[in-house]
Amino acid sequence: MQLTPRHRLVVLIVAIALFAGGLLAWYRTSRAERGDDAVSAELARAGIDPAKRVAIEGLVHAYLLDHPEVLPEAMDRLQAREAAERLKPVRAALETPFPGAVLGNPAGKVTLVEFTDFACSYCRGSVADINALIGANPDLKVVLRELPIIAPESDPAARMALAAAAQGKFAAYHAAMFAGPRPDNASITAAATRAGLDLGAAQAFAKRSDVQQEIEHNLAFARQLGISGTPAFAVGGQIIPGAVGRDKLQEAVDAARKG
Repeated sequence: MQLTPRHRLVVLIVAIALFAGGLLAWYRTSRAERGDDAVSAELARAGIDPAKRVAIEGLVHAYLLDHPEVLPEAMDRLQAREAAERLKPVRAALETPFPGAVLGNPAGKVTLVEFTDFACSYCRGSVADINALIGANPDLKVVLRELPIIAPESDPAARMALAAAAQGKFAAYHAAMFAGPRPDNASITAAATRAGLDLGAAQAFAKRSDVQQEIEHNLAFARQLGISGTPAFAVGGQIIPGAVGRDKLQEAVDAARKG
């Protein structure tokens, strides 16, 4: 069967969509249940007779065998699109920090959200990257979302961070915690002291219901966005899992600024 350039384009789009949705084999075995009508409609819109689908599938299969490099890119694009869809309805709330839990420019035009855990070694390693980003981007606001999921000591460390935010000393406590040993009672107290907190007031604040609600909200955000570990970042329409390094974060910040 001869296809016009327009038809070839549709074939490629259909092929990528099929593989991104679960591979061609999945499509062939479940199209009657999950995708047959939709694909038929797409082919009809392109002016391709659905009766010729078998021939088209052969072309799709051959193309993908000859060009397997398109598959990772297709999957990446699908995942990015799905992440953007999950992020869109909660973005405004996500970028609104717990009062004081901000690094960089509090009035910055570009917002980078980081989910972090003081027991996370990768979060510790990302501190320098975030500091470098802040230094290079005067318009960058970094909203910290405490996500205490790694160790039992993560929770009291996160609560003390929010208490530090209430006293206007979040950045100092954040830096002191990651500069010191892993969280435990001694290291949390030491970091709070180094940051200049009123310890009695901070310990009382850490027990407040709004602190508990903030942590619960962060856990809910993570579930909704498909985040299962730290660090994880959200900026613009992107969700970026893992300690990806300064360069990739800068690219995302630049894209958010342009967008």
